Amino acid sequence: MTPEPQSHVPISLKVNGELVTAELPVRLNLVDFLRGDLGLTGTHIGCEHGICGACTVLVDGRLTRGCLMLAVQANSTNVETIEGADASGRLMVLQHAFHRSNAIQCGFCTPAMLLSAAELLRVNPRPTRDEIRDWISGNLCRCTGYQAIVDAIIEAAA
Repeated sequence: MTPEPQSHVPISLKVNGELVTAELPVRLNLVDFLRGDLGLTGTHIGCEHGICGACTVLVDGRLTRGCLMLAVQANSTNVETIEGADASGRLMVLQHAFHRSNAIQCGFCTPAMLLSAAELLRVNPRPTRDEIRDWISGNLCRCTGYQAIVDAIIEAAA
């Protein structure tokens, strides 16, 4: 006789530096857990196929599509959302540059774009415009045309 599959699994992880424990449905994706269960609504849900990048978070320091990762797969990891990055103050220079460059239109892509840009500047403090365009190519923006976003990242790098 085949055992009945588990419908809920206990997990324990750090989210924005705080320990979180929960018992979750095995099919719940990370972005739904962050938004619905933890109230961290800065991480957005867009295409739900990993294409638009609106659900981008950092998992153990790596950019990750929250819609493509099950919450139970995040067990024993460190997850950072835009709320955690913003609270740390490490996005302040980028946020000001985005504002000055008018790189924020509707704001839907902005949280993921900021996380991606911050990660780029961490690994490459002086990126070229082409390197920036390549790096943010996984974050879709329908409003700005990207030029203002690239300008903002260049400004923040300076």
